[in-house]
Amino acid sequence: MPSARRRSAPLSLALMGTFACAEPASPPAAAPPAKAEPDPIVAAKPRLIAAPETGDLAAIVREEAAREAGPLVVTVGAGWCEPCVAFHDAVKSGRLDQPLAGVRFLEFDIDRDKERLAAAGYKSRFIPLFALPDAEGRASGKQIQGGIKGPEAVEHIMARLGPLLAETP
Repeated sequence: MPSARRRSAPLSLALMGTFACAEPASPPAAAPPAKAEPDPIVAAKPRLIAAPETGDLAAIVREEAAREAGPLVVTVGAGWCEPCVAFHDAVKSGRLDQPLAGVRFLEFDIDRDKERLAAAGYKSRFIPLFALPDAEGRASGKQIQGGIKGPEAVEHIMARLGPLLAETP
């Protein structure tokens, strides 16, 4: 029997050493972090939508209005119009994400679309024109027009656009 003890002793010591050198157990893995809810302001950034170059303007506006919920504003501008370009660039850059969250701007060009715009009631002596459409896609009469040049162009538009957007259903 003494020989059996001698054989088991090294094995016992070896097993003890294994457990003594083992790394401590890892703490249980933390549950993965819950997915953060999307920031509603980021999720609802204002969008600039280029209007098709042809087709019935009122039908185009009606279809875009029905596409999703949220305010739709018909915008008329031109590449040579400084306030038009300043506003467009401010929206694209994200500078107006918060105050214009969820607003869609259906953009028309006065030089290309003048006749179609007039036929649907979107008339203005000045651009940019921001107009709310009626249920038929025609101009509702609720609009702002014109802007100023220079660094305050966007702020000038926004001061008047806010009250107009307040009139959206």
